[in-house]
Amino acid sequence: MEPRRSAAFSERSQPSSAVKDPRTESSDVPKRLAVKILLTGKTGQLGWELERILPSIGDVVALDRRVLDLADSDSIRRAVRDLRPTLIVNAAAYTAVDQAEDETELAHAVNAEGPGILAEEAKKIDAALIHYSTDYVFDGRKTSPYTEDDPTGPLNVYGKTKLAGEQAIQAVGVPHLIFRASWVYAMRGKNFLRTILRLAAEREELRIVDDQIGVPNWADAIADSTCRVLARVAGKKSRFAAKDVSGVYHMSGAGQISWFEFAHVILEQTSNAALGGRKIQRVIPIKTVEYPTRARRPAYSVLNSEKLNVTFGVHLPDWKKQLELALRID
Repeated sequence: MEPRRSAAFSERSQPSSAVKDPRTESSDVPKRLAVKILLTGKTGQLGWELERILPSIGDVVALDRRVLDLADSDSIRRAVRDLRPTLIVNAAAYTAVDQAEDETELAHAVNAEGPGILAEEAKKIDAALIHYSTDYVFDGRKTSPYTEDDPTGPLNVYGKTKLAGEQAIQAVGVPHLIFRASWVYAMRGKNFLRTILRLAAEREELRIVDDQIGVPNWADAIADSTCRVLARVAGKKSRFAAKDVSGVYHMSGAGQISWFEFAHVILEQTSNAALGGRKIQRVIPIKTVEYPTRARRPAYSVLNSEKLNVTFGVHLPDWKKQLELALRID
């Protein structure tokens, strides 16, 4: 079993005092600017977190697909021209990895053409663009973490369309930051973490792929890191000086793990939680060939985030700390 990426969310609770949150321990607190930020995809798992943290940077107008649909070029141009933001943060995407194999045109419109149009409109009004991409732009043949300079080679439609979106933005020449993230999860919506918790209450046995290696990342940690990067590139006159640092950056915590191992840790860390009872007795590792899916996945997609740290002084907690925080804060 594997994750499906996408989600919609509810209100979060206050952090537990038993766990220190590394986000509050840094002196690099984002400063608020007189800027207007257009956020797309506000109902997604990353968009939900960004809508709540971006106001620490500036005034946020958060839109969902009903107002700004990346598959509708007219709605994109209309929204940007009406709002005239200083910064566009694009958290919207087509994320149904297997379904994309049958909905190629729609996936391409949302993940490739839409971001290109956002970039064009941003350039016309001298705005900057933040965009999110994926570890699935790689083919998984490496056995050491991928850097931004490594050749891409997506294995599925989802990865191909996300890579095309990156290229479309870069071709426009707008000031931009493209953040590649991997195995994103939250305590809301449809993702691997929530699927494991649900199935643990429904089944006695789970069979989980153990030969795909990556790094799980909490949506909240990605949103927080985005804000810290924006604080670093905030220039004079309430603009974002992103031109000199435009490019692709990997945004991921340290470490690596298989889906099977991740499931095991999730169940271990929630064993004493009040989850309404459990049936789960066994978690069995299996090979990818034993769990056929419509779309191929890379066997190895760990991202090296050193460039992000060197350029902006920003790093995410390792995946274990992120999970610990997610299970207590969310």
